[in-house]
Amino acid sequence: MLELNAKGKTAPTGDLVKDTSEATFMTDVIEASGSVPVIVDFWAPWCGPCRTLGPALEKAVTEAGGKVRMVKINVDENQAIAAQLRIQSIPTVYAFFQGQPVDGFQGAIGPTDIKRFVDNLAAMAGPTEEEASLAEAVEAAETMLAEGAVVDAAQTFAAIIAEDNRNAAAYGGFARAHVALKDFDQAEAILNGVPAEIADAPEVEAARAALSLALQAEKTGPLNELHAKVAADPGDHQARFDLATALHAAGKTEAAVDELLELFRRDRDWNEGAARTQLFTIFDALKPQDPVALKGRRRLSSMMFA
Repeated sequence: MLELNAKGKTAPTGDLVKDTSEATFMTDVIEASGSVPVIVDFWAPWCGPCRTLGPALEKAVTEAGGKVRMVKINVDENQAIAAQLRIQSIPTVYAFFQGQPVDGFQGAIGPTDIKRFVDNLAAMAGPTEEEASLAEAVEAAETMLAEGAVVDAAQTFAAIIAEDNRNAAAYGGFARAHVALKDFDQAEAILNGVPAEIADAPEVEAARAALSLALQAEKTGPLNELHAKVAADPGDHQARFDLATALHAAGKTEAAVDELLELFRRDRDWNEGAARTQLFTIFDALKPQDPVALKGRRRLSSMMFA
């Protein structure tokens, strides 16, 4: 088992948001922005919009988990720095990264725009040390899963989720590990428990596709019997579809894709386009750059638009 040393992502608010002054501006903003973007909120106690914008910015910065920091400058008490930066109205917000201003806005903005502003800044900083550690753990768990150490992989994915319950890759891997264990009820429960904000993430969708294919495979017959049925009657579309499903369950993904493409070639409208739908389910269960998916998509497209 891989040990995870990363701590929870969300740093205490006090570490991320502070008041600053002309005397500490260089330290708190210019020098601090050498490692992470720093948002500077110019405000005053008498400014109504400032009282709304400030807390909303603080919340977004806190949720960014240490990838962005924020300082607040009371312009009444720090008129020299406000004049130097040509602050003509408040609220005014500047963002600095590596000692330079990189973004900013004037006036109050809504929650969606605030989140976009902070997310864009967070992206400049790249992954935190904690995120990099968790990404390495996900990669290790994926290797375990690919090599057949399914229980260890499941335990590692679970540990990652305990550290970061918004990690889509870990949820997807955790569900796929239970699919590999044929514990389909638990896989479904994991997918149903994915937080709403990452429910449509590609890694989660891939796990849903893998579960769907595995459940279908449970209803097919043995591979040798299905091969014999298709050989005896190449026009038996249901047998070919079942053969493709069983091949995928046996880990023969490329062969499954070949059978579905042949079915699509013979009758693209059979069973309301079931071959095409199943192909896309298989492609969704694979990584986007998987050679089987790339080749299969090209072949399907050439048939569709021939």
